Amino acid sequence: MPKIVVTHPVVDIERWLKGKAERAASFGSFATNVQDFVAIDGSNNVAITADIHDMAAAQAMMASPPPWAVAQEESHGVLSPQTAYIEK
Repeated sequence: MPKIVVTHPVVDIERWLKGKAERAASFGSFATNVQDFVAIDGSNNVAITADIHDMAAAQAMMASPPPWAVAQEESHGVLSPQTAYIEK
């Protein structure tokens, strides 16, 4: 099962961390073992890792997120750009 890493800035680290359970649940249809990371330098950059069990669904979510996912990102303070990396 490949691992994905997604990095992006956020408005506020504490606000983003409060969405941890909701974020993990939204990844649940295509991934397991969702983990959140914050930048050690104190910046507002974060990373999410997850083990992907449905690559097509993961790619679809990233390519064209549904309205509920966009709303969730906004409520968590997610900013662009978002960069995704896949384990090879």
